[in-house]
Amino acid sequence: MGFGETLRRVSRFFSRLELRLLWRNSGCKYVCHAACRDLVSLDCHPAGSTPPSEDHINNNAPAHDVDKERELRTEFSREEIGQRIDQYNMLTKDHLKMTLNPTGVYTGFIKVQMDLRRPVTVRGAQKGAGGGRVEEAFYLPRGVTNTLHISSNNTVKQVIVALLNKFTVADNPAKYALYKRYRREEQVYVCKLADVEQPLFLRLVAGPDGDTLSFVLREQHGEVMWDAFSVPELRNFLRILDKEEAEQSEAVNRRYKAYRRRLQEALSEVRGAS
Repeated sequence: MGFGETLRRVSRFFSRLELRLLWRNSGCKYVCHAACRDLVSLDCHPAGSTPPSEDHINNNAPAHDVDKERELRTEFSREEIGQRIDQYNMLTKDHLKMTLNPTGVYTGFIKVQMDLRRPVTVRGAQKGAGGGRVEEAFYLPRGVTNTLHISSNNTVKQVIVALLNKFTVADNPAKYALYKRYRREEQVYVCKLADVEQPLFLRLVAGPDGDTLSFVLREQHGEVMWDAFSVPELRNFLRILDKEEAEQSEAVNRRYKAYRRRLQEALSEVRGAS
């Protein structure tokens, strides 16, 4: 099999696994990709309601909405952080509290849901002939939640590396992305976080309620990063494709054999009657 055919088969494999994240406006039912939401300007509104203001059309918060402006800030004073940490610790129900250190850095816990659709490469306990760890590829259970203890200085990139190390995953961290799932106006959205964002700060601002904000680890979407995959991983994808194709072929053969048998039975009945 040529390399071009291998890439085409793996591309088909990923296209079947692609997760489409859509956002729909509750007023006019306009649908677009969640990542493009802030780039869209809408002037629609439900029937019988007051037309939206210019600020609403441009997706801008009203000038007097102080609380929302505070949520959009990316940093707070030491006093504000202390007040928010005290409020957070009073609201948390799972005893995973935050602690403010004398240096101004605070530590706490975040929960990350593992939502991986592709097999991961894991370092085994046994060593191979060359002395290196034997690597195996398999699927991690989807929906598993992992708790990490991090500081306010830890970035998204560092959190991804820590998660992979916790599961002894040998894959390139660039193959994965951390998403935030949040609720707004009775709708749930999923947004990819930048590598430099700080998850613990987002957790502090949102509060301890997991329905308000939660974190999800997923594969990178879009263009496939071929350089991030090793040869054993690509071969494993091809083995999965071969298995799927064999199962589909067997199912088609069974259907046509059953159809052929029914046709032959019908022909025998017609010939016997004549």
